Amino acid sequence: MDDTDEAWLIGIRLRDAAPAEDYKLVDDVRPSVGDVAVVETATGTALGEIRRPRRVLPDFKRDRLYRRVVRAATEAEAHEYRDRRQREERAVVAAQRLAHGRGMALKVVDVELAGAERRVTVYFNAEDRIDFRDLVRDLAHEFHARIEMRQIGARDTTRVMDGIGPCGRQLCCSSHLKKFEPISVKMAKTQDMPLTDSRLLGNCGRLKCCLLYEFSTYQELRSRLPRVNTPCQASCGGGGCMTGKVKSIRVLAQSVVVSFPDGSQAEVPLDQVTWEGRAHIDAQLKP
Repeated sequence: MDDTDEAWLIGIRLRDAAPAEDYKLVDDVRPSVGDVAVVETATGTALGEIRRPRRVLPDFKRDRLYRRVVRAATEAEAHEYRDRRQREERAVVAAQRLAHGRGMALKVVDVELAGAERRVTVYFNAEDRIDFRDLVRDLAHEFHARIEMRQIGARDTTRVMDGIGPCGRQLCCSSHLKKFEPISVKMAKTQDMPLTDSRLLGNCGRLKCCLLYEFSTYQELRSRLPRVNTPCQASCGGGGCMTGKVKSIRVLAQSVVVSFPDGSQAEVPLDQVTWEGRAHIDAQLKP
């Protein structure tokens, strides 16, 4: 099938503090990662940076409405976009200096300049509640604009700052995650991870987003196994069985370690173990 017969999506973010969103490519627009493009917005158009390469629009998403990539940015527009970003980066340094001068325990993560409206939005992260009224006055004097303060969480802060994870790859939140899903201790327990292991924490100090990736697989695999301490029978070959108790389980191997009355233990594949609760055992227990 020719490219012209395909529908394509591409990931674009309008600001560093925002995740990349999917936009629909139309006509002959073929931007690359790092390029600047003009995209549709709710109020008109805006400039944004390509963060994810184009990919074919999946069939199950064809009924969804996507804003479009209008065209590639001109050289002047791309220069304007990057120049504004450089000014915003300098503004982050200035805002952080003023916050330190006030002795405030906050981290300025990003600054958004809306020059035409004389409005500056400061994104910050702080562990505790902060009275930043004095800081707002300092910022208004520094930037000669109306100041809006927006507090963001640890995970959003890390997404904006970007970085490399323990796996050696770019952080998921900065590269491809579109939104944050709830991550719980249950996900670590289900995957047999020690809860005291500091490696469970990501760069943000919260539980890693990747704990979600294999959680459903582990849930399904665990559902096939007996609980620890469940009485069971393990096949010993030759048609004989030994009664014992499940001491531990091996989720990925789909086997259990059985403890026998004589004190011995053995790892037994799932298809050689029976225990109360399995369908074929229920049939034997019925009168």
